[in-house]
Amino acid sequence: MISLDEAVTARLESHGARFEVLVDPDAALAISRGEFEGDLEEVIAAEDVFENASRGDRPAESDVEDVFGTTEPLEIIPEVIQRGEIQITAEQRREMQERKRRQLINRIARNAINPQMDDAPHPPDRIESALEDTDFRIDPMQPVEAQVDDALDALRPVIPIRFEEVTMAAQIPAEHAGSAQAKIREFGDLEDEEWQSDGSWIGMLTFPAGMQNDFYEVVNEHSSGEGEARLVRDEDDLRTR
Repeated sequence: MISLDEAVTARLESHGARFEVLVDPDAALAISRGEFEGDLEEVIAAEDVFENASRGDRPAESDVEDVFGTTEPLEIIPEVIQRGEIQITAEQRREMQERKRRQLINRIARNAINPQMDDAPHPPDRIESALEDTDFRIDPMQPVEAQVDDALDALRPVIPIRFEEVTMAAQIPAEHAGSAQAKIREFGDLEDEEWQSDGSWIGMLTFPAGMQNDFYEVVNEHSSGEGEARLVRDEDDLRTR
């Protein structure tokens, strides 16, 4: 369950009665759109249905039965959210907006490159600064994924930016190959790999272009600085030394 401070109220009025439930705001939006796939008990603040959640008042059991055909809270809570309205305070709205703004900036930074700077990644600080120079404003009631394209449209007149994937190769000496390759292959989609006769490992992975610097750090960290990583320009580049 989540804390009361994290929850918003979803309210349904039906048959002359009011029903309220306390739920995580992002989960509430996902449930209302029919997109929630998690564990309901993990995103609610109380396994209960209220008449007035702020006072802790509960509706008459007969009203609950009449409206929902059950008194089981875990069956009722999604229905209240889907059929009712999500009540969000001004402070909750500001907090949701800021959280999604950070998520949006990080998502763009992980996927975007600067086509005028040899396809180098844009740091999150640059994305944030550029976004502040636009008229774009994050909608706290919409998923971040649904707002990325609009944010990119707003950013393009301000900075050169493009979403792209890259393929990079890593070479790990035999001493670190066993543990390092296991970590490196988690970083992206493994396109190809080779174990060399000297026990070293070479792998080629594809992932969002903005994560190139992170990839260098992963290779360096898990090879004690002895590994190599570089951008793959063509299919033969993995084997070119």
